[in-house]
Amino acid sequence: MADALPYKPRPGEIPTQPGVYRFRDADGRVLYVGKAKNLRARLSNYFAPLHTLHERTRRMVLTAASVEWTVVGSDVESLQLEYMWIQEFSPPFNVRYKDDKSYPYMAITLADEAPRVIVTRNRRIPGARYFGPYPKVWAVHDTIDLMIKVFPIRTCSDASYKKAMASGRPCFPGQIGRCGGPCSMKVTIEEHRAIVDDFVAFMAGGDQRFARDLTKRMREASAAMDYESAALYRDRLQAIDAVLSRSSLVLAEDTDADLFGIAEDELSAAVQHFVVRGGRVRGVRATTIDKELDISGADLVDQVIQRTYGAAAAGEIPRQVLVPTLPDDAADLEQWLQERRGKSVTLQVAQRGRKADLLRTATLNAQQALLLHKTRRTSDYTARTKALTDLRIALGMDEAPLRIECYDVSHLSGTNVVASMVVFEDGLPRKDQYRSFGVPETTDDTDSLYQVLTRRLAHVDRDDAASDADAAEAAVTADSDPDAPVVTDRKRPRFAYRPQLLVVDGGAPQVAAAARALEDAGHTEIALCGIAKRLEEIWLPGEEYPVILPRTSEALYLLQRLRDEAHRFAITHQRKRRRRDISSVLSEVPGLGDARIKALLRHFGSVTALSAATADEMTALPGIGPKLATAIEQRLANR
Repeated sequence: MADALPYKPRPGEIPTQPGVYRFRDADGRVLYVGKAKNLRARLSNYFAPLHTLHERTRRMVLTAASVEWTVVGSDVESLQLEYMWIQEFSPPFNVRYKDDKSYPYMAITLADEAPRVIVTRNRRIPGARYFGPYPKVWAVHDTIDLMIKVFPIRTCSDASYKKAMASGRPCFPGQIGRCGGPCSMKVTIEEHRAIVDDFVAFMAGGDQRFARDLTKRMREASAAMDYESAALYRDRLQAIDAVLSRSSLVLAEDTDADLFGIAEDELSAAVQHFVVRGGRVRGVRATTIDKELDISGADLVDQVIQRTYGAAAAGEIPRQVLVPTLPDDAADLEQWLQERRGKSVTLQVAQRGRKADLLRTATLNAQQALLLHKTRRTSDYTARTKALTDLRIALGMDEAPLRIECYDVSHLSGTNVVASMVVFEDGLPRKDQYRSFGVPETTDDTDSLYQVLTRRLAHVDRDDAASDADAAEAAVTADSDPDAPVVTDRKRPRFAYRPQLLVVDGGAPQVAAAARALEDAGHTEIALCGIAKRLEEIWLPGEEYPVILPRTSEALYLLQRLRDEAHRFAITHQRKRRRRDISSVLSEVPGLGDARIKALLRHFGSVTALSAATADEMTALPGIGPKLATAIEQRLANR
């Protein structure tokens, strides 16, 4: 493979100004669009020696046949041009989003003569004002049903409205009191427009003003003994309270902000977008992203912000945008958002307080969404079948691996070394067959892995021998006593089945250690591979170079799920051991019982924090006196 790309620009050809660049293939299709403050500095990264590039970046530059660039006047202009080209060309190597048209919105058709409120997934209605997205369609309908009790605006279709206006007879929703448009003859078009404006203002966060106004009117009507009007205002207040109860106040009442929680791995990402208006969460959008190139978290935030606000109306852009990490061009993004909104916009990371708590909630939701995305892919029968078939081909196996075991080693600075074994059968986890191992003495991770696999493989021989002995015993019994009952309920061995494939978390060194364990145990018939986390490479024993599976490969998703599950199980087991170890140490302190041990661990949060605490800090807890605190401090120092 030639290390220099034939289309690499000559030295000095690439300008140093800001701009946007495009990689194209031999057919002229745009493969990737990117922006840069300095085009020469950015593009030089793609033309570095091929062996130094990330695997997916290397695949992109090798697929491309040309690169072109456009110089712009400012970094903000490069943002706008990059967004426009990504929308136009949908380049396969840019991040790809999975949530298009998947969420319902509430829309108010402000461009109509008599605006109406509708439920829609179409985000391109001219002149419409949108609220949401909502998680379910019924949630939007319930909100509208409550809102039109307070703000009776039009809900009928355009055809019904035109027919009613021409005939002078109200539409059916108007006849039953569910539409307050001009066709009902109760309000004029101008009065209806004013009610629509109040509806929009309420949904945009001005709820307290309307609540105060209705309360005042209700009291005035009651004082004037106009109880019918007072009851009407009371019902409207209850409707407002019902709407507000659906979204509790999470931030200050004057807060208008969008929060983005992001969880990612090497191939995918999940984004949770919380829309906060008037201090309340008014909408939540979940997005799943497929990543082709290796991009940083800051670059991913950049892409998410561009996509979210690239086609947004000025009223949909809030005063604050809160993200987990700031992009390198945060100032340019702020300026771009301000130009689109027409007002000040701040882009920042929430460091503390209620905003940081809400951002953590969004991030937690994103982590769960990412896990669900991966789980659904591996749970689907068609996807599982394809994953096992692709894995068989990629690893050169004679048959699909119906039983796969994956191993991971976990430790805390070389102490409390444990290993995990997770089992997938037919592409699905068998949690009842998960196992954990303690490793008392070891030199490093590869030695730990060798020890664990040696212990596991010893059971393969033992279980095979037990199965042969059971079969022989059954045959002898049948020969000696044909009328004897056949024993079918036998104790199941601990490791009941021989795996077709072993997977280890790691690269070439870990695979070599596992291969040595297989050879020493005499089980070289069992296939073996390792998955290295940084580049998601698949390593085979004795191979100089890894196997690179396509980013969209179902086999790669299955291996990722195995690796992540083994890692989770190992970490969980190690944490339990650490807690048990520290409890055992503390139980040796005279006068310290289980209740006080739990109180200490609950107060300090971790073993490390407790070990670093002073005797004076421990005495702050009820039941821990100076003498007992000193004894605890000394015991932990000597462990």
